[in-house]
Amino acid sequence: MKKKSSLRPSFSTLLLLLFLAPLTPLHAQTHTYVVDSTCGCDIHYVDGIQTTRDGNLYGFRRYDGTLIAPNIYPYVGQFSNGYCQVWQFDTSASLDPNTSEPPLLAGLIDSNGRIVVPCRYTAVNVPTENRIAVCSGNRWGFTDLDGNLVIPPAYPAVTPFSDSRAAVTVVVDSFFLSGNYIDTLGNLLFPLDRFQQTLPFSNGYAPAKRYERWGIIDRDGNEIVPFAFELITNPDHNTIFAGTEREMALFVLPPRSPRRQISPATPFIYHPLAPVSQGRIAVLRDEKQGFLDLLGNEVIPCLYDEVGIFRFGRTLARNGDLYGIIDTLGDTILPIAYHNRTNQGRKYAYFDSLALVELDNRLGFVDLNGHFVVPLILQAAYHFSEGSAAVLHDGLWGYIDTTGNLTLPLIFDRASPFQHRRADVTFRGRHLIIDPDGHCISNCNGIISFK
Repeated sequence: MKKKSSLRPSFSTLLLLLFLAPLTPLHAQTHTYVVDSTCGCDIHYVDGIQTTRDGNLYGFRRYDGTLIAPNIYPYVGQFSNGYCQVWQFDTSASLDPNTSEPPLLAGLIDSNGRIVVPCRYTAVNVPTENRIAVCSGNRWGFTDLDGNLVIPPAYPAVTPFSDSRAAVTVVVDSFFLSGNYIDTLGNLLFPLDRFQQTLPFSNGYAPAKRYERWGIIDRDGNEIVPFAFELITNPDHNTIFAGTEREMALFVLPPRSPRRQISPATPFIYHPLAPVSQGRIAVLRDEKQGFLDLLGNEVIPCLYDEVGIFRFGRTLARNGDLYGIIDTLGDTILPIAYHNRTNQGRKYAYFDSLALVELDNRLGFVDLNGHFVVPLILQAAYHFSEGSAAVLHDGLWGYIDTTGNLTLPLIFDRASPFQHRRADVTFRGRHLIIDPDGHCISNCNGIISFK
């Protein structure tokens, strides 16, 4: 994004001026809209790759216009980690009576347009540890990164590979299914009657179920946490919770398997609320919320009605109807004295080092120290995304940067956060798509830029 001049007045100053005087009518403002008869058609834009369309068929191209995949797919996903799921009709099959179309077959392409897995499967996942899960009919197997079938489809359910293992459901006979693990060549690692259900490995440990009770095993199948619990969580930063719906305890998993059962690090008095965030675990105890560290110490006492997850070392804290912000030590960053009444945005969570806060139906933004960068004078706002935030003042939307400067003027009827350098806006009743520089991308019909 183009850097704004330090001589330009801050957004706070501009809004204070706007607050004291009505906005100039739009036709009298000094913004120029260059007329162009063309109209781009932008559907999705992810990691520099644009979805393209020709009628009801889709393809992909790069930001510079380079073709990645022609418009030949009736359905496509979005790129993730360099791969994208695509679908084509199985023209050799009978029509689906519900849709009057042939069934769809799934495949996978990479960011260079290479067909990694041809469209011949019921479902295809993105790769993990050089293996791609594919489903044929109702059975799953795995290919390599060239689409060659390495593990034939034989399992009703599989998980992605992690720690060189995939959890699988094995058909023992027509009445019995069991849980197991396979290696990257498809070898079963344990006897068929060892486990009822298995979940993925993480850092050498995995939850497994036996005799209707959950426990934790190591890579060799040794019982590290006993099979004694109704509920168990997946390992997260070498911690797991186990117990019942009413009470659970934290277990700390050592870096290497102790080849013996380990004891809980806390009493059975907690219930986990969210994954680990910045070394802290949100927990519920006696109907109040707080945080444990990764050793099981209650570093932020369970005193709050609600807490969030940590971002930038900060999280929301609520008591009753009032909200504030605390840090990872429990120190107050923003007093618990603010509201959460309007709908826009995710308040009291930091994005791009700023948090959206609200008092008496007016919103503003605070920095990591709880100081206001934008005062409480906005009617509505969204959290920061890709360096900017959509804000509403005096009935019109615009965009600001993290210093509070306007990057796009307050002229839109509606606006949304930027995602993959695209945002949906409404201008004079027309729905448009724009980029962060104010260029119109879709449904432009004569408008090029809003700068």
